[in-house]
Amino acid sequence: MKDAFDFSGKVALVTGSSRGIGAAIITTFGALGARCVVNYVSDPDGRNKTDAERAATALPEARVIECNVGNPEQVSAMKKMTIDEWETVLRVNLSGAFNCIRLAIPILRPGGRIVNISSVSGQLGFFGQANYSASKAGLMALTKVAARELARHNITVNAIAPGFIDTEMSRSMPEEVTRQFLTQVPLGRFGEVEDVVFPVLFLCSRNAGYITGQVIHVSGGFYM
Repeated sequence: MKDAFDFSGKVALVTGSSRGIGAAIITTFGALGARCVVNYVSDPDGRNKTDAERAATALPEARVIECNVGNPEQVSAMKKMTIDEWETVLRVNLSGAFNCIRLAIPILRPGGRIVNISSVSGQLGFFGQANYSASKAGLMALTKVAARELARHNITVNAIAPGFIDTEMSRSMPEEVTRQFLTQVPLGRFGEVEDVVFPVLFLCSRNAGYITGQVIHVSGGFYM
């Protein structure tokens, strides 16, 4: 039990790991002994397929794949949202995760773990975020499908749905919006990146071997 969070000899690939939640996750995996692959894409079109393929070739013994990509774009009501704004967010948040999982399947060993980072927005739907909310809801469904398909290989697939977490991305939101969010969080505070890191570690540990197809909400009670 005490060695459940020892990832020595394991490989962890975290997409979007150059900053925010992804950076905290990959740093913690490294501190716990994992061989880490940092992945990020600076691509306005969200086309990370090439990068995913390149990373896959470097992971002959991958055990942990954590898909952490978020692209909320600007808040825009549906009647004003362009098709390009819609498709860009779907490509990054949903198609990006699909490509990552699809390419991971041939290299993940039995006992492997996949954890997707969704959002409470995918469960509730927020005004002006039709593209973002739809992409994160789709990621929840993708997680469940992947869990069913990969169970035969003893590979678990789960998702984390954070609420309002204090990151560079969330700090870019208007102050009035953040205040309104805070009034709806029963625990009375915004989450820290560590609040997301530790559930991810648990789902990737040997203690979570019988958990798959689940979405764990980390939102301070914002969603119940």
